Amino acid sequence: MNPKVDAYISRSQKWEKELEKLRAIILDCGLTEELKWGAPCYSYPSAKGQNTNLVIIGELKDCCVISFFKGSLLEDANDILSKPGANTQTARVIRFTNLKEIVKLEPILKVYIYEAIEAERSGIKSILKKNPEPIPEELQKKLDKMPAFKTAFNALTPGRQRAYILYFSQPKQSQTRVSRIEKYVKQILEGKGINDDYVSKKKNK
Repeated sequence: MNPKVDAYISRSQKWEKELEKLRAIILDCGLTEELKWGAPCYSYPSAKGQNTNLVIIGELKDCCVISFFKGSLLEDANDILSKPGANTQTARVIRFTNLKEIVKLEPILKVYIYEAIEAERSGIKSILKKNPEPIPEELQKKLDKMPAFKTAFNALTPGRQRAYILYFSQPKQSQTRVSRIEKYVKQILEGKGINDDYVSKKKNK
């Protein structure tokens, strides 16, 4: 049990008991506990022998959650997994609004965790769609015009590329799209995702 996670859970004003129960279930499955991205994160040795993140727990305003990093690989026989966002590819979450729900699902949660462990042991990988959304014209022009920027953008993970593409594509006005792209050029050149600086600042508060 990681003392940093003790501190995280003790600070919860609404979901302390629920988070503690989720923690106990996960640890009972033999995962390693750390605090990553400001939340309790649990890993297991991958097929290559390195620790790979399997699940993470946390609290939202109206619920607490357990999230499977590669939830799309799970069978989900009980139909309890959902995408955390409409554009999410691999992660899946289960939301809880009280302790009784967690206690009731404990046997099923363990089955899902063991299934995630087995998927990691086997080395099976999620099939990611690379840039399934069309690249906006303004971004393509910037990529063609600035080779270093293109190299940096292509070096980002598919998820980070996708997040940028979605964000740059939102405005209806071309000039607004251009402004958004220019604002994040430096961050992309540094190999960072769209939310990396925000997460870093939040952790340092």
